[in-house]
Amino acid sequence: MAPSYDNLASEDGFDSEIEEIDFSDLHEQYEVRMEEGLDTFVVLDGLPKVPEESKPKLIKFILRKLKEVGKTDENSIFMPIGDNGSTEGYAFVEFSNAEEATNATKTLHGWALDKRHTIAVNKLTDIDRYGREGRINDEYEEPEIEPFKEKEHLRWWIGDEDGRDQFIMYHSDNVGVYWNEKDEQPENIVDRMHWTESFVQWSPLGTYLASLHVKGVLLWGGPSWARQKRFMHPGVNLIDFSPNENFITTWSHRPIDVEEDNQILTPDEQGKNYIIWDIATGKPIRSFANIEPPGPAMDIEGNPIKRKLQWPAFKWSADDKYVARMTPGQSISVYELPRMNLLDKQAIKVEGIVDFEWAPATVQRPEIKSYEQLLCFWTPELGSNPAKVGLMSVPSKEIVRTRNLFNVSDAKLHWQSQAKYVCVKVDRHSKSKKSLNTNLEIFHVTGKGVPVEVVDTIKDPVINFAWEPNGNRFVLITAGEVVMSGAVVPPKTAIHFFCPEKAKPGQASNFKLIRSFDKRNSNAIYWSPKGRVVIVATVQSQQSCELEFFDLDYEGEKDEKDKDLTANLQSMALADHYGVTDVDWDPTGRYVATSASMWKNAMENGYHMYDFKGQLLRDEHVDRFKQFSWRPRPPTLLSKEEMKNVRKNMREWSKTFDEEDTMRKNTANRAVIEHRRRLLEEWRAWRAEVESDLAEQRREYGLADLAEEEAQEQRETDTEGQVIEEVVEEIIKETEEVV
Repeated sequence: MAPSYDNLASEDGFDSEIEEIDFSDLHEQYEVRMEEGLDTFVVLDGLPKVPEESKPKLIKFILRKLKEVGKTDENSIFMPIGDNGSTEGYAFVEFSNAEEATNATKTLHGWALDKRHTIAVNKLTDIDRYGREGRINDEYEEPEIEPFKEKEHLRWWIGDEDGRDQFIMYHSDNVGVYWNEKDEQPENIVDRMHWTESFVQWSPLGTYLASLHVKGVLLWGGPSWARQKRFMHPGVNLIDFSPNENFITTWSHRPIDVEEDNQILTPDEQGKNYIIWDIATGKPIRSFANIEPPGPAMDIEGNPIKRKLQWPAFKWSADDKYVARMTPGQSISVYELPRMNLLDKQAIKVEGIVDFEWAPATVQRPEIKSYEQLLCFWTPELGSNPAKVGLMSVPSKEIVRTRNLFNVSDAKLHWQSQAKYVCVKVDRHSKSKKSLNTNLEIFHVTGKGVPVEVVDTIKDPVINFAWEPNGNRFVLITAGEVVMSGAVVPPKTAIHFFCPEKAKPGQASNFKLIRSFDKRNSNAIYWSPKGRVVIVATVQSQQSCELEFFDLDYEGEKDEKDKDLTANLQSMALADHYGVTDVDWDPTGRYVATSASMWKNAMENGYHMYDFKGQLLRDEHVDRFKQFSWRPRPPTLLSKEEMKNVRKNMREWSKTFDEEDTMRKNTANRAVIEHRRRLLEEWRAWRAEVESDLAEQRREYGLADLAEEEAQEQRETDTEGQVIEEVVEEIIKETEEVV
């Protein structure tokens, strides 16, 4: 049944029964004042001043950038014209909503339009918001200039008079920084609880110490270890510095969720995993999401396949000018810094690419006069096409050298530290794919035409390879059988030392085997940062823990068969450290620390300290030991001639250093004696004061002086009785006998 409205009062009757009430005062009191739509406007300042006929062209140019952050068009851009017939250098832009306008201020503020114009972007409502309530005075007041405050020197530790190095030790919840001492316990500089929530990491030149937290990354430095920079990346897991400490990459396995009130991250970072930051400004430059590697995400049983993360995903050129990222199997994206724009606006297509590495130094090839950076990459066999190794020049993207390879199972790229060589370790399989062997393809980068030398005398697969820093020698480890992870008994390995033959100036020299050592368990190679000395070790193994120190420039007599080689090999020492997980050389190559971290081994945690000859200096057991890391040093300021002069006069300098060490020891002993003497004098003074107070109290109570009382007691003891013992000798019988 439909409702009936017949009984409702008439409209006129309804109004006549209620008196009209004035609500104007309440409306005025509780009215919500809107910004009248101005919150959708932004002001662009810093634009170039162009003639009126060039105005449409300028609007179209900036419109392409504005459309990246919101919806707008040419009719929504107002660019005033001055009396001189040209634009005034600013413009008003209207977006479709306030959120887009806010995003524009965060994203485009500081946008470099060209080399001479940097655009400032602000909301139009900010003019009224910052100008109301007397925030701007009508009369000009000269700003007060704060007095100059000198900042701490971030590389202060290099000026240590004794030339000591620093290291950091993380154990339990404590992170401590120490001076390394030659013959004594390390000197603690700073020790803090809960300094990090994950781990700590030095920057490449040692300027900063980075700590990781739930909310992001903090950089510390200076003599007071104050906070220098902060990078807000929630849930950060890994970080990577650029070689010259200009930029830093942060990564989290969880996509970023940007909150509305976040003043650092913009909506562009929403859902991303990587952020590249400018260390000087502390601001993000660009963010990226993870790239899913090719292949199925599930196994046959429907379980997700765990893939190993390739880190670092963004790799830096030697001079911080480029950073590159690989899309597996497709391309390399090279970005120019600091703007992080894609080189030539497109990625470099490399079909099937598996890996690439930048040259660790800027190389000046003989036939090339222009600037370039080099990177090396490799691709597997695709159909009937062979595997390929390529050397590419950037920014020209020219392929400098290629090398075709056949029957390739895997390849690893190893650059020499000065980028004079790049060795491609190629694992080849037989036609039946039942056996493996390894070839070394060595590119002589600085040679004319980049000649390639092949070392094919290695019979077994190579499991480790390492170039000598700043040198041209290398060490490799081979295994006679396939190394299975988690094997109860590790396979026997062999160590091989290679160096180039002596050659005339201007001629290329071939690499020759110096010597091999069989029946070892070694699996890791650690060169001294200054070269010459190398440690071949067995790490992360429960069955073996050997460390062997080798000298490749032994000053003793050289074997006749090694006369034409640029090395003289000698085993210096053999040591062991149970449960060793890490080996770290100090930046000078004088000391080396071996450590057993609870992150990798739960037993016998702590560290050992050796000198470069393999002599044990300290054996420190540290409860819940986690991390040990030397502080890096920046490159030396000495010229090559000055360094040669130092090496030439090393014996004279050594005498001076020995005298200083002796004086330091004597000073330390003298300090101990003086400290003990001072303590004894303080104790005697305290005792005399106590005796004086006691004597005064006795006099107040009418007692005799303590010394007199003790003398009286002594006299009474002497007179009480004395026991005298006498020895009497009596001759009972005396006879004489003639013999």
